[in-house]
Amino acid sequence: MKQPLAYVHPDAKIANNVVIEPFVTIDNDVEIGEGTWIGPNVTIMDGARIGKNCKVFPGAVISAIPQDLKFDGEKTTAEIGDNTTIRECVTINRGTKAKGATIVGENCLLMAYTHIAHDCIIGNNVILVNSVNLAGEVIIDEFAIISGLTAVHQFVHIGAHSMISGGSLVRKDVPPYIKAGRDPLSYVGLNSIGLRRRGFDNAKINEIQEIYRIYFLAGVNNTQAKEYLEANMPATDERDQIMLFIHNSKRGIIRGYFPE
Repeated sequence: MKQPLAYVHPDAKIANNVVIEPFVTIDNDVEIGEGTWIGPNVTIMDGARIGKNCKVFPGAVISAIPQDLKFDGEKTTAEIGDNTTIRECVTINRGTKAKGATIVGENCLLMAYTHIAHDCIIGNNVILVNSVNLAGEVIIDEFAIISGLTAVHQFVHIGAHSMISGGSLVRKDVPPYIKAGRDPLSYVGLNSIGLRRRGFDNAKINEIQEIYRIYFLAGVNNTQAKEYLEANMPATDERDQIMLFIHNSKRGIIRGYFPE
Protein backbone atom coordinates (compact mmCIF):
# COMPACT_ATOMS: atom_id res chain seq x y z
CA MET A 1 0.00 0.00 0.00
CA LYS A 2 1.54 3.29 -1.13
CA GLN A 3 0.33 6.65 0.13
CA PRO A 4 -0.28 9.20 -2.67
CA LEU A 5 2.29 11.60 -1.19
CA ALA A 6 5.11 9.03 -1.49
CA TYR A 7 7.35 8.78 -4.57
CA VAL A 8 8.21 5.27 -5.77
CA HIS A 9 10.17 4.85 -9.00
CA PRO A 10 8.14 2.70 -11.41
CA ASP A 11 11.04 0.26 -11.82
CA ALA A 12 11.47 -0.40 -8.09
CA LYS A 13 10.53 -3.95 -7.09
CA ILE A 14 8.10 -3.67 -4.19
CA ALA A 15 6.17 -6.66 -2.82
CA ASN A 16 2.38 -6.32 -2.88
CA ASN A 17 1.82 -5.94 0.87
CA VAL A 18 4.58 -3.45 1.65
CA VAL A 19 3.26 -0.34 3.46
CA ILE A 20 4.80 2.94 2.27
CA GLU A 21 3.86 6.00 4.31
CA PRO A 22 3.71 9.64 3.09
CA PHE A 23 6.80 11.57 1.93
CA VAL A 24 8.86 8.44 1.29
CA THR A 25 11.26 8.48 -1.67
CA ILE A 26 12.22 5.16 -3.29
CA ASP A 27 14.66 5.16 -6.22
CA ASN A 28 15.02 2.94 -9.25
CA ASP A 29 17.23 -0.01 -8.29
CA VAL A 30 15.44 -0.97 -5.07
CA GLU A 31 13.89 -4.23 -3.87
CA ILE A 32 11.63 -4.51 -0.79
CA GLY A 33 10.22 -7.80 0.52
CA GLU A 34 6.79 -8.77 1.79
CA GLY A 35 5.36 -7.33 4.97
CA THR A 36 7.86 -4.50 5.34
CA TRP A 37 6.75 -1.11 6.68
CA ILE A 38 8.43 2.05 5.40
CA GLY A 39 7.69 4.98 7.70
CA PRO A 40 7.22 8.64 6.74
CA ASN A 41 10.13 10.65 5.35
CA VAL A 42 12.33 7.63 4.66
CA THR A 43 14.73 7.82 1.70
CA ILE A 44 15.69 4.56 0.00
CA MET A 45 18.24 5.01 -2.76
CA ASP A 46 19.63 2.92 -5.63
CA GLY A 47 21.09 -0.39 -4.56
CA ALA A 48 18.87 -1.03 -1.54
CA ARG A 49 17.78 -4.63 -0.93
CA ILE A 50 15.37 -4.80 2.02
CA GLY A 51 14.02 -8.15 3.21
CA LYS A 52 10.67 -9.30 4.53
CA ASN A 53 8.88 -7.94 7.60
CA CYS A 54 11.33 -5.12 8.23
CA LYS A 55 10.40 -1.82 9.88
CA VAL A 56 12.05 1.40 8.74
CA PHE A 57 11.27 4.43 10.90
CA PRO A 58 11.06 8.11 9.88
CA GLY A 59 14.17 9.90 8.68
CA ALA A 60 16.21 6.80 7.84
CA VAL A 61 18.38 6.91 4.69
CA ILE A 62 19.28 3.56 3.18
CA SER A 63 21.81 2.95 0.40
CA ALA A 64 23.14 6.47 -0.04
CA ILE A 65 26.49 6.55 -1.84
CA PRO A 66 29.52 5.95 0.41
CA GLN A 67 31.29 8.78 2.20
CA ASP A 68 34.52 7.51 0.66
CA LEU A 69 36.53 9.66 -1.73
CA LYS A 70 37.68 6.53 -3.57
CA PHE A 71 34.10 5.72 -4.58
CA ASP A 72 33.79 6.12 -8.35
CA GLY A 73 30.13 5.45 -8.98
CA GLU A 74 30.42 1.67 -9.18
CA LYS A 75 27.23 -0.38 -8.92
CA THR A 76 26.95 -1.66 -5.34
CA THR A 77 24.25 -2.54 -2.81
CA ALA A 78 23.07 -2.11 0.77
CA GLU A 79 21.34 -5.32 1.88
CA ILE A 80 19.01 -5.60 4.89
CA GLY A 81 17.92 -9.03 6.17
CA ASP A 82 14.43 -10.13 7.15
CA ASN A 83 12.78 -8.92 10.37
CA THR A 84 15.28 -6.14 10.96
CA THR A 85 14.16 -2.88 12.60
CA ILE A 86 15.78 0.39 11.53
CA ARG A 87 14.88 3.25 13.84
CA GLU A 88 14.74 7.01 13.31
CA CYS A 89 17.48 8.74 11.30
CA VAL A 90 19.64 5.65 10.81
CA THR A 91 22.00 5.94 7.82
CA ILE A 92 23.28 2.90 5.92
CA ASN A 93 25.65 3.57 3.01
CA ARG A 94 26.01 1.13 0.15
CA GLY A 95 29.26 -0.65 -0.63
CA THR A 96 32.27 0.22 -2.75
CA LYS A 97 34.43 -1.87 -5.06
CA ALA A 98 36.23 -3.08 -1.91
CA LYS A 99 33.45 -5.58 -1.13
CA GLY A 100 30.56 -4.55 -3.33
CA ALA A 101 27.93 -4.50 -0.59
CA THR A 102 27.06 -3.29 2.87
CA ILE A 103 25.21 -6.11 4.62
CA VAL A 104 22.94 -6.08 7.68
CA GLY A 105 21.68 -9.50 8.77
CA GLU A 106 18.31 -10.77 9.92
CA ASN A 107 16.55 -9.89 13.19
CA CYS A 108 18.81 -6.91 13.88
CA LEU A 109 17.86 -3.78 15.80
CA LEU A 110 19.53 -0.55 14.68
CA MET A 111 18.49 2.16 17.13
CA ALA A 112 18.11 5.86 16.33
CA TYR A 113 20.98 7.78 14.70
CA THR A 114 23.11 4.71 14.06
CA HIS A 115 25.50 5.08 11.10
CA ILE A 116 26.75 2.08 9.10
CA ALA A 117 29.43 3.01 6.58
CA HIS A 118 30.34 1.35 3.30
CA ASP A 119 31.14 -2.36 3.11
CA CYS A 120 30.30 -3.16 6.73
CA ILE A 121 29.06 -6.69 7.39
CA ILE A 122 26.65 -7.06 10.31
CA GLY A 123 25.59 -10.57 11.37
CA ASN A 124 22.16 -11.78 12.45
CA ASN A 125 20.59 -10.69 15.76
CA VAL A 126 22.97 -7.77 16.29
CA ILE A 127 21.87 -4.75 18.34
CA LEU A 128 23.40 -1.32 17.70
CA VAL A 129 22.20 1.12 20.36
CA ASN A 130 21.55 4.84 19.76
CA SER A 131 24.24 6.80 17.90
CA VAL A 132 26.65 3.93 17.32
CA ASN A 133 28.96 4.88 14.45
CA LEU A 134 30.69 2.27 12.30
CA ALA A 135 33.48 3.28 9.92
CA GLY A 136 34.04 1.44 6.64
CA GLU A 137 34.52 -2.33 6.39
CA VAL A 138 33.71 -3.10 10.01
CA ILE A 139 32.59 -6.69 10.70
CA ILE A 140 30.23 -7.49 13.57
CA ASP A 141 29.35 -11.13 14.17
CA GLU A 142 26.01 -12.54 15.32
CA PHE A 143 24.36 -11.59 18.63
CA ALA A 144 26.86 -8.80 19.41
CA ILE A 145 25.52 -5.78 21.30
CA ILE A 146 27.20 -2.39 20.83
CA SER A 147 26.04 0.14 23.41
CA GLY A 148 25.19 3.75 22.69
CA LEU A 149 27.58 6.46 21.48
CA THR A 150 30.25 3.92 20.57
CA ALA A 151 32.59 4.67 17.65
CA VAL A 152 34.20 1.77 15.78
CA HIS A 153 37.38 2.27 13.71
CA GLN A 154 37.50 1.06 10.12
CA PHE A 155 38.40 -2.61 9.55
CA VAL A 156 37.66 -3.59 13.16
CA HIS A 157 36.17 -7.05 13.77
CA ILE A 158 33.79 -7.58 16.71
CA GLY A 159 33.12 -11.19 17.67
CA ALA A 160 29.87 -13.07 18.22
CA HIS A 161 27.99 -12.74 21.53
CA SER A 162 30.21 -9.89 22.68
CA MET A 163 29.01 -6.74 24.42
CA ILE A 164 30.71 -3.33 24.30
CA SER A 165 29.97 -0.64 26.88
CA GLY A 166 28.52 2.75 25.97
CA GLY A 167 30.74 5.57 24.80
CA SER A 168 33.58 3.26 23.81
CA LEU A 169 36.25 3.90 21.18
CA VAL A 170 36.86 0.58 19.46
CA ARG A 171 40.26 0.67 17.76
CA LYS A 172 41.17 -3.02 17.99
CA ASP A 173 39.36 -6.31 17.43
CA VAL A 174 37.02 -7.60 20.15
CA PRO A 175 36.96 -11.42 20.50
CA PRO A 176 33.72 -13.40 20.82
CA TYR A 177 31.78 -13.99 24.05
CA ILE A 178 33.31 -11.17 26.10
CA LYS A 179 32.39 -7.81 27.62
CA ALA A 180 34.62 -4.89 26.74
CA GLY A 181 34.79 -1.53 28.48
CA ARG A 182 37.00 1.19 30.02
CA ASP A 183 39.44 3.42 28.16
CA PRO A 184 41.44 2.24 26.36
CA LEU A 185 38.95 -0.50 25.55
CA SER A 186 39.82 -3.65 27.51
CA TYR A 187 38.55 -7.10 28.39
CA VAL A 188 36.35 -6.80 31.49
CA GLY A 189 34.89 -10.29 31.72
CA LEU A 190 32.66 -12.76 29.99
CA ASN A 191 29.23 -11.84 28.63
CA SER A 192 27.81 -14.57 30.85
CA ILE A 193 24.29 -13.17 31.13
CA GLY A 194 23.97 -12.92 27.34
CA LEU A 195 25.37 -16.43 26.91
CA ARG A 196 22.87 -17.91 29.40
CA ARG A 197 20.02 -16.18 27.60
CA ARG A 198 21.14 -17.89 24.40
CA GLY A 199 21.32 -21.37 25.88
CA PHE A 200 24.96 -21.76 26.94
CA ASP A 201 25.14 -23.97 30.04
CA ASN A 202 27.43 -23.40 33.03
CA ALA A 203 30.02 -25.93 31.86
CA LYS A 204 30.37 -24.21 28.50
CA ILE A 205 30.53 -20.74 30.09
CA ASN A 206 33.23 -21.94 32.51
CA GLU A 207 35.22 -23.37 29.59
CA ILE A 208 35.12 -20.05 27.72
CA GLN A 209 36.01 -18.15 30.89
CA GLU A 210 39.07 -20.34 31.45
CA ILE A 211 40.25 -19.71 27.88
CA TYR A 212 40.10 -15.96 28.42
CA ARG A 213 41.64 -16.18 31.89
CA ILE A 214 44.70 -17.70 30.27
CA TYR A 215 44.71 -15.34 27.32
CA PHE A 216 44.10 -12.06 29.13
CA LEU A 217 44.98 -12.55 32.81
CA ALA A 218 47.73 -15.15 33.15
CA GLY A 219 50.59 -12.74 32.47
CA VAL A 220 51.77 -14.47 29.29
CA ASN A 221 52.16 -13.01 25.80
CA ASN A 222 49.84 -13.85 22.91
CA THR A 223 52.07 -16.54 21.44
CA GLN A 224 52.50 -18.28 24.78
CA ALA A 225 48.76 -18.13 25.45
CA LYS A 226 47.90 -19.64 22.08
CA GLU A 227 50.45 -22.42 22.47
CA TYR A 228 49.16 -23.27 25.95
CA LEU A 229 45.52 -23.30 24.84
CA GLU A 230 46.21 -25.51 21.84
CA ALA A 231 48.19 -27.96 23.98
CA ASN A 232 46.04 -28.04 27.11
CA MET A 233 42.44 -27.08 26.32
CA PRO A 234 40.26 -29.74 24.63
CA ALA A 235 39.21 -28.83 21.10
CA THR A 236 35.62 -27.53 21.07
CA ASP A 237 33.70 -25.30 18.70
CA GLU A 238 34.05 -22.38 21.09
CA ARG A 239 37.77 -22.84 21.69
CA ASP A 240 38.43 -23.15 17.98
CA GLN A 241 36.30 -20.09 17.20
CA ILE A 242 38.25 -18.01 19.71
CA MET A 243 41.61 -19.26 18.46
CA LEU A 244 40.67 -18.65 14.82
CA PHE A 245 39.43 -15.14 15.63
CA ILE A 246 42.69 -14.26 17.37
CA HIS A 247 44.80 -15.86 14.63
CA ASN A 248 42.99 -13.92 11.88
CA SER A 249 42.99 -10.54 13.65
CA LYS A 250 44.49 -7.84 11.45
CA ARG A 251 44.23 -4.87 13.84
CA GLY A 252 45.26 -6.76 16.96
CA ILE A 253 43.15 -7.77 19.96
CA ILE A 254 42.04 -5.46 22.78
CA ARG A 255 44.15 -5.83 25.91
CA GLY A 256 43.34 -7.42 29.23
CA TYR A 257 42.48 -5.12 32.11
CA PHE A 258 45.02 -4.73 34.87
CA PRO A 259 44.20 -2.17 37.59
CA GLU A 260 46.89 0.43 38.17
